[in-house]
Amino acid sequence: MLDKLEQIKERYDLVIAELSDPTAFADQKKFKTLSQERKHLEPIMDIHKEYAALLAHISDDEEVLRGNDDELKELVKEELDDLKEQREKMEEAIKFLLIPADPNDDKNTIVEVRSGTGGDEAALFAHDLYRMYVRFAERQNWKIEELSSSFIGLGGIKEMSFSIKGEGAYGKLKYESGVHRVQRVPATESSGRIHTSAATVAVLPEAEKIDVEIAESDLRIDTYRASGAGGQHVNKTDSAIRITHIPSGVVVACQDERSQHKNKEKALKILYSRLLQHSIDEQNAKVAAERRSQVSTGDRSAKIRTYNYPQMRITDHRINFTTHQLQAVMDGDLFELIEQLKLADNVEKLKNI
Repeated sequence: MLDKLEQIKERYDLVIAELSDPTAFADQKKFKTLSQERKHLEPIMDIHKEYAALLAHISDDEEVLRGNDDELKELVKEELDDLKEQREKMEEAIKFLLIPADPNDDKNTIVEVRSGTGGDEAALFAHDLYRMYVRFAERQNWKIEELSSSFIGLGGIKEMSFSIKGEGAYGKLKYESGVHRVQRVPATESSGRIHTSAATVAVLPEAEKIDVEIAESDLRIDTYRASGAGGQHVNKTDSAIRITHIPSGVVVACQDERSQHKNKEKALKILYSRLLQHSIDEQNAKVAAERRSQVSTGDRSAKIRTYNYPQMRITDHRINFTTHQLQAVMDGDLFELIEQLKLADNVEKLKNI
């Protein structure tokens, strides 16, 4: 393990040297990648110093045991047992630090929530999920911006796209992609019968132009008059935007803003992020095929979690984790769920190191 840490130190020194080069800032993509790598390597460098010092201490004590001072040997034996226990714990911690960092974890994120099977109840559940993520973001002091939305009666959401800006936003929310199922008695159900409905969630790393290259010729941009609530301007101006990425067939529409320019800006933000996520999904699918892990594959067709209101229970099916803190989770307390998912994902990744 010490040899591995020494190799990483060599890489860390090289990264620092490249970042110190006055010309490094000229290549924004490379500079950003190097900065992220430095951030990931710094805690490894900290523990590397502690680990090397601990090994040296153990070596010194073992040297004493090979000597002739019996009184000193007795003192060292007890200390040596404690040091070796510290070494085991430190090596476990180092293993997790050696897991390759996801370069997208530090990015802001775009979350898309859509109602699925279940009619009005599915739309109401989609709204509950939206509120859950908003409350979680507020607890993290992250900033939220609505990008596009489509509502139905009774306060339900047909679909909602919104961005969350804050440190580690994508890294903490990426495990939320998939089908969320709810079991409860709908507000509109007079007989008290439990219904099962669903909503889908897609979590995308917010992409920048340096992350995804799109040629202008690959885009078809259409303008049209917005429909639905929104004031008198809705039927008077062609402010709504629909952007089609011709090679992939991805279509993004935005009509929430009065300004055509703002709608185009938001639509492009979603488009870039969807294309980046598509690339990530392809890579994750290859990894998942090798390690058979469904924790972070981004498979949005898979049922990942069930919210059972009669039993006040939430079960995440990917890791067989259950909590009865349903009300707290729906109010934005996702911390335990995220930690359990992250731990399970890291355990799977460790198997391949």
